[in-house]
Order: sequence, then C-alpha cells, then structure tokens
Amino acid sequence: MTIDILGKIYFPFQNILKILFLFVLVIFSTLENSYAEESVNFTLPEMANIPAGKFEMGCVSSIDCKDREKPVHLVTIPAFQMTKTEVTAELWATCVSAKACTHEPENNGWTESDMPVRYISWDDVQVFITWLNSVTDKNYRLPSEAEWEYAARAGTNTPFNTGMCITDQQANFEGNAFKVAGCNKEGVNRKKVVPVASFPANEFGLYDMHGNVYEWVADCWHPNYEGAPTDGSSWSGTAGECERHTFRGGTWHGAVDYMRSAFRYRYPREIRTGGLGFRLVLPHS
Repeated sequence: MTIDILGKIYFPFQNILKILFLFVLVIFSTLENSYAEESVNFTLPEMANIPAGKFEMGCVSSIDCKDREKPVHLVTIPAFQMTKTEVTAELWATCVSAKACTHEPENNGWTESDMPVRYISWDDVQVFITWLNSVTDKNYRLPSEAEWEYAARAGTNTPFNTGMCITDQQANFEGNAFKVAGCNKEGVNRKKVVPVASFPANEFGLYDMHGNVYEWVADCWHPNYEGAPTDGSSWSGTAGECERHTFRGGTWHGAVDYMRSAFRYRYPREIRTGGLGFRLVLPHS
C-alpha cells in the first residue's frame, strides 16, 4: 500500500516536472527566435547602378605613374551594382551581434553612426559576406580591381574623378597638393576618419572613392598588369600571389597621390589596419 501511495504521488509529480521543462524550452526557443529576428533587422546598403562599358585601366594620365599601374589595357565591364558608400561599422556590428562575425574591430568606438568599418582583414570580409548573403539571399561580393577602377573613374581619365586636382573639400586625406600636376592648393589634414558620404559623389553616385579608407578588392596581388583579365573579372593567382590582396582608393592618413584612380597596392590578406575598409557589389538586377 505504501508503495502504491508513493507511486500515486511520484508519477503526477514527474509529469509536472516534464510540463515545466517543456515550458522552459518553449520560453527559451521564443527568446532565441526573437533574438535571431532582431539580429538580422538592419538596413541594407544603398546601391548605385553602374552601367556597362569599356575603359582604359591603369595610369592613363601619364602623371605620377608607377610600374605596378602598367601596362594600360582596355577592359570591358558588364553592368553591375556597387554600394554607394563603404560598409559601415553599424552593419558589421549586426554581424557580430548575430554571432556570425567573430572579429570585433578595435579602437575609437567603432560602432559610431555612419563610420566606415575598419581594422578588418580580407579574410574577415569573406566571413561577413557569407553571413550577409545567408540572411539576404543575395550574392554580395568584393568588387574586382577592374570594376573598382571603372567605378571610381566614372568616365574620367584624369588622376582623380574630380580632374587633375583634388582638395580637402572633396576627400579626406592628408590635405597636401598634387604638385606634379600643377596643383598648389594645400588643404586641411583632419587626422581622423570621417562619416561616409561626407563629400560629393562622383558621376556614378559613389561616395569616397578617393580617401577616407582604402578599400579591399577581390583580386590577388600581381606586381603589374601583364596578363590581367580584360573582361572585368577578378584576377586570381598562385597560392603565393593570393597570400596578399589588392586595395584601392586612398586613406585619411595618406598623401594625395595615394588617392589617384590608378593607384594600387597590397597587404597580406590577414592584416587589419585603421585605414582600410571595403565596399560591396552585386550583379546587375
């Protein structure tokens, strides 16, 4: 009889525990789903439509040319879309909050409004792109070097898309004059990065293609354009060549000549610096 009584008490109590356990699971599942929904609640970067066309890639101005910017070669570019600004720290923070990006960039309150994300490596960017494509069902990627230069020039063949000269009212850099082209107006060295779209856009509607932060592109590093693709695609390479990737565009702590549309340089794919960010492209819709 004692066993029966204990049995009658025990089994209902066990059922109660099961119900409580299921209730807790439902609560946590709801919270998790709510968090997941919140983590992908963000504004996508605004895109500019870049028309198809042909252009001469490299140092076409013959001013301050470097061997790595030669030979000048004709490239055919299919239409595509490009983010109007560099990717912001806010959008990167969303990836961190979603626990998809494990790298949280350092320094200077990096989640401030409208600031370009910095201190991110080429490899970090690939993780970010994978996350962004998974939550948007799109096909974002880094631009090829040819796409980047075509978009930066926006139909120009001068050192900058602003012409022969560029000033501190058109870009964020050291502020020095491009004297080799006869430009003599010295400007302000702000000595810091500024919010994206702080200066006028180029003819394609793109901001900060000169200055503020350098921008990673998809291409592996090659020391010149011998054998470069002519169809606008990114340039792959050997394992050794792809240990370094190309960046473009100039930076807030760089001299004016580093902002030329033709300027190109490289960093190891894992490096993170305060003067380097990125923007993205999409296939033409």
